[in-house]
Amino acid sequence: MSDEVLYRVDGPVAVVTMNRPRYRNAQNSAMTYALDDAFYRAVEDDGVKVIVLGGAGDHFSAGHDIGTPERDVHVSYPRRAGLWWDHVGKSGAESRYARESEVYLGMCRRWREIPKPTVAMVQGACVAGGLMLAWCCDMVVAAEDAFFADPVVRMGIPGVEYFAHPWVMGPRFAKEFLFLGERVPAARALELGMVNRVVPRADLERSTMDIAGRIAKMPRLGLALTKRAVNQAEDLMGLHAGMDSAFGLHHVAHAHNAEVGADALAGHDARSMRDAGSPS
Repeated sequence: MSDEVLYRVDGPVAVVTMNRPRYRNAQNSAMTYALDDAFYRAVEDDGVKVIVLGGAGDHFSAGHDIGTPERDVHVSYPRRAGLWWDHVGKSGAESRYARESEVYLGMCRRWREIPKPTVAMVQGACVAGGLMLAWCCDMVVAAEDAFFADPVVRMGIPGVEYFAHPWVMGPRFAKEFLFLGERVPAARALELGMVNRVVPRADLERSTMDIAGRIAKMPRLGLALTKRAVNQAEDLMGLHAGMDSAFGLHHVAHAHNAEVGADALAGHDARSMRDAGSPS
């Protein structure tokens, strides 16, 4: 297990914790593959009935790593989520599409299909790529200080790669969420159905573990089949196909940015995206 992710088991619950608090748990590839290792470990452990995903420090996750010293976009990792070629050594869309098919969209789809219930335990920032990690979980418990945002339209990009917005919050608010790029506080997220529970920050871990423990009393196969039934219903409502379509548009935006500007992110960096959507 990499230092980027911590793993512990508390009775029937595995707790997987993103561990880059200095960078608000920004997700580099090392973290992504460490998360995959942790989820596999939990699935293979017959004593584990439920998986809780959290983030160390003040924030759940500020999104994809687009500027820390440990950003590892040019590092090769063994591919697990698809059969696209290694992005390293490729240029343009050959590189970006292959990498994001694997590390972003592919991994989140893979984790959505984990046959054990998963619960996101969210405090502080849950932004852009952080949304993807929460959304591929089955339930979201949020602290009162949690906030949610997808400000990437500022880059000219139509939302993050795991494009679940219309299914998570409804089409009308999904447009507002993306068009404005503003932070949505936990209380509003609860009203919109984006999260299941909102609890005081001091009670977040206790409340989440209590919910996970109650879920764990259900039969393992019953939980797995129920999860599959709901996921299939979402896919019949267009989730899977909608993500494929949005992923293509996402890469049109990257290609446009790279063609007319200095880079695929329209000149934005971690600081400008951190400030995007902040209360004025």
